[in-house]
Amino acid sequence: MKIPVPAEIQPAGELGRVHFVGIGGAGLSGIARLMHQQGIAVSGSDANGSAVVQALRAEGITVHVGHDAAHVDGVDTVIATTAAREDNPEIVAAQERGLRLWPRSAGLQSVLIGKRVVAVAGTHGKTTTTAMLTVALQEAGLDPTFVIGAEVASLGTNARLGTGDIAVVEADESDGAFLVYTPEIALVTNVDADHLDHWGTPEAYAAAFRQFVTGASISAVVNADDAGSAALAGGSGTIATAGFVDGADVRGSDLDVVSGGATFRARAGDNDLGMVALAVPGRHYAQDALLALAAGLDLGADPAALIRGLARHQGAKRRMELIGDAAGVRVYDSYAHHPSEIRGDLEAARSLVTGEGRLVVCFQPHLVSRTRIFGVEMGEALGAADEVVVLDVYVAREDPDPDVTGALVAGAVDLPAGRARFVADRADVVPTLLDIARPGDLVLTLGAGDVTAFAPQLLSALAGRSDG
Repeated sequence: MKIPVPAEIQPAGELGRVHFVGIGGAGLSGIARLMHQQGIAVSGSDANGSAVVQALRAEGITVHVGHDAAHVDGVDTVIATTAAREDNPEIVAAQERGLRLWPRSAGLQSVLIGKRVVAVAGTHGKTTTTAMLTVALQEAGLDPTFVIGAEVASLGTNARLGTGDIAVVEADESDGAFLVYTPEIALVTNVDADHLDHWGTPEAYAAAFRQFVTGASISAVVNADDAGSAALAGGSGTIATAGFVDGADVRGSDLDVVSGGATFRARAGDNDLGMVALAVPGRHYAQDALLALAAGLDLGADPAALIRGLARHQGAKRRMELIGDAAGVRVYDSYAHHPSEIRGDLEAARSLVTGEGRLVVCFQPHLVSRTRIFGVEMGEALGAADEVVVLDVYVAREDPDPDVTGALVAGAVDLPAGRARFVADRADVVPTLLDIARPGDLVLTLGAGDVTAFAPQLLSALAGRSDG
């Protein structure tokens, strides 16, 4: 449901006891952690138990599995996920009792008050860029507060309250949340029409990003390699550009994408900053690193320290994450769900395939509205794999549409007959992958829904085949 942003957002310390509806999500879990670390009484609920729920409990936060009106007894403020339904008993109770009811964006802004905020937005790459910048700033001797949309291996969490005055936050555009924040520096990874169920048109979507960068109080950094992002600069001297194209303010060159990583040379104007070595593969990750470097330079951090920090980044959860290997098959998992993201991740995955191995992709479309608009493009992007298995649509906050299924995506994959399969029954997914995979292959589970659950299941099945 859509909850309006309040006209006045008080600092987190003035919210009393705070309860999060949907606390297991990447966004709310991070805000809850920051408030808890500030000494605020925090509780939450989620529809299902998860590793995140268990971790929050271990940190001392009360988390209920399942929703009940009793969970908001004694609560002053309720912060809810946009995925919550209007008839959620905790939201209904909050409204009936006149409690402060806020969307996620207002909750995060309440934590950011008094901080020097760097907000990272964009259609793709927000999580990786935010994580890279955070790790780089830490290496540079700063201790920023951070909130990231995924668990980050080198940080050990998705959010932590730092001792410094800088806050690095992933700013989500899907529901307009990024326009609520008040950044000193606004960073944009790219602008590639998405979330049109909220914005309506690509033009409105792009206009929101223009509002985002002009709202930054000090500066903005945009990706010069992306047409939508570069258009935001518009020749303005106050907006810095970063990319591999000639003329970018912070420019990369000599890019070499290798198995398991990438290297490139970085320059700021006429100043040679040296070679950057990344432990994550793919051109799109190198672009993210350039943007993080540019933002770090804007903050006055030492370039050599920033480059050392970028090398420390080991990836984020569900961003080309190696889940394991069994029977000679490596299994990775990634979050890509938009055609551009699919293309980037398949390019990165292809660089990891060796010898006679094949790239096998198990893709789950995310959201009916997105699949309706981009389903054919998703299928076309998946054609870069050798074998493709497409699941049915992960419905999330929308209602199903019998005319919009994974078959729409599978039918658009340009591969020889039999190499692109629509598997509607979840019980058939692992057996199908098990039948396809052979030693030397790389299997990639892909999508923003619960397709990630199939990666460990496949590994277990592969191990059983190997033992047999």
